[in-house]
Amino acid sequence: MPYDTAVTESQIKTPVNVEKLKYRLSMKRATPNPPQLVEGNVTIANNQLEWWERDGGVKFLKKIGLRYGQRVLDFGCRVGHYTIPAAKVVGDKGIVLAVDKEMQALNELEQKATANDLKNIKILKTSGQTTLDLERESIEVLLLYDVLHYFEKSYRKKLYKEAFRLLKQDGLLSVYPKHTLEDWPIQEFASLSLSDVKHEIEASNFIFEHRFCGLISHDDGLNQGCVLNFRKCEK
Repeated sequence: MPYDTAVTESQIKTPVNVEKLKYRLSMKRATPNPPQLVEGNVTIANNQLEWWERDGGVKFLKKIGLRYGQRVLDFGCRVGHYTIPAAKVVGDKGIVLAVDKEMQALNELEQKATANDLKNIKILKTSGQTTLDLERESIEVLLLYDVLHYFEKSYRKKLYKEAFRLLKQDGLLSVYPKHTLEDWPIQEFASLSLSDVKHEIEASNFIFEHRFCGLISHDDGLNQGCVLNFRKCEK
C-alpha cells in the first residue's frame, strides 16, 4: 500500500518524524508515475499534481474513508486538488460540493472538472461565512484540509458547529491541520500543537477516530502530512 496505516490515538501527541515518514514511504510498493521528494519534504516536479489528482489522491481519500455514492463537502477547496480525486471516488452516484470564496480558483476547478468529464462536482461560491445554505444532516463526509490555520478560534468554533449541523449521524469530519507547531507553524496555528487542534475539535462534539499519514497535496505541491478523522456524535 502506498500510504501509512492508521495511527492510534495515544500516538497523536508525538510530533511527526518527517524523515522517518519519507523512509517508510520509499519502502512501499511503487505506484504509477510515483512522485519523488527532491527538496526537503516538499515535491516540486511539474507532473506531481496531475499524478495526485489522477491516482495518489484517489487512493489516499479511499484510505481515509471516502466511498462510492457519498455526498462530500470540500470546504476551502481552492482549485480542487482534493475535490477532483474525491469526485472520482464517489462516482456518478455521489456528489462533491466544492466551497470557496475565491472565484478565480473556482473557475480553474470548473475547467479541470470539465477536462476530467466530472459531472458530480457542484461549485458553491461564498463570501467567507461559516454557515452554508444546505440542509441539516445532508453531508456524509466534510473535508477541512489546510484551511483552519487562516481562522481565529472563534471562527473555527463556528465552523465546527456548522460541520456538526451538516453532517449526518456518524458522519466523517476529516481535517488536515497543516501549520501546527509540528509542521511549519504560521498564522492562527503558530502556537498550537496537533494535539491542541484535536482537543479543540473534540470539544465540538466530535469523536477522534484515526490519524492517517502519507504524501498528500499542500498548496500547489505535495508534502508529507497527517489527516485527522473524527465522527459526529450527538450531544
